[in-house]
Amino acid sequence: MSSPAPLPCPTTPPAVRAAGVRLVRGDRTILSGIDLVVPRGSITAVLGPSGSGKSTLLAALTGELVPADGTVEVLGQAVPRKQRALLELRKSIGVLLQGNGLLTDLTAAENVALPLRTHTRLPRPVIDRLVRMKLHAVGLRAAADLYPRELSGGMARRVALARALALDPPLMVYDEPLTGLDPIASGVIMSLIARLNASLGLTSVIVSHHVHETLPIADQAIVIADGRIVFTGTPAELAASHDPLLLQFLRGEPDGPIAFDAAPARTARPMEAH
Repeated sequence: MSSPAPLPCPTTPPAVRAAGVRLVRGDRTILSGIDLVVPRGSITAVLGPSGSGKSTLLAALTGELVPADGTVEVLGQAVPRKQRALLELRKSIGVLLQGNGLLTDLTAAENVALPLRTHTRLPRPVIDRLVRMKLHAVGLRAAADLYPRELSGGMARRVALARALALDPPLMVYDEPLTGLDPIASGVIMSLIARLNASLGLTSVIVSHHVHETLPIADQAIVIADGRIVFTGTPAELAASHDPLLLQFLRGEPDGPIAFDAAPARTARPMEAH
């Protein structure tokens, strides 16, 4: 497990605070009654089965989805609804996407440089130096001139991480960072997340269903199921829980309180054979 997060100053708001949040897509409520605090400097793991609403929660943190009810605050301010203010806030949030989002016709270095060229007026030599520093931080300085098609899955994920760090955001958000990676690459990514969080003084929110890979580096664990938060506490407290719902998820058992969607039942013929 990572080192305990430094205690914030009493007057410093948490990195993320959600209160009474209800999130809706179309006419369907995805999450409701969401109360959440992410302390500054911590690594928070948001866990849950696929389709439980983890990525929907991230969409609320980044302002992509406006809550139907409740409030979301990020880095001490309510997530803005006006586009200009929202874009400013997003510069303070680094996001690592499931699919990396690398532009295939740009080299690794050019991909990392893209946020710097878009959002700053730094001269080219300064940007080039910053790009080298970011690639070095993820162990890929030698891959600067390679294109995404020339990178392994783990390398591409690290380039995407370097790009997410380009503007030195105080808050990092990881959406299923281990998707499609082998066990060795997964271990490298999780180790990097922990090391960068500590060395750069970041706050990290990791959305994942990879429980056993994510919990060892987390300070706080949150489990989402059945459209709500069903657990908040330390990884040790989660591991010690005897709650049947949590045990089903942690053990990967097919039967239990967490229902898995099946084909919708038809009602036309009540005696239809199965």
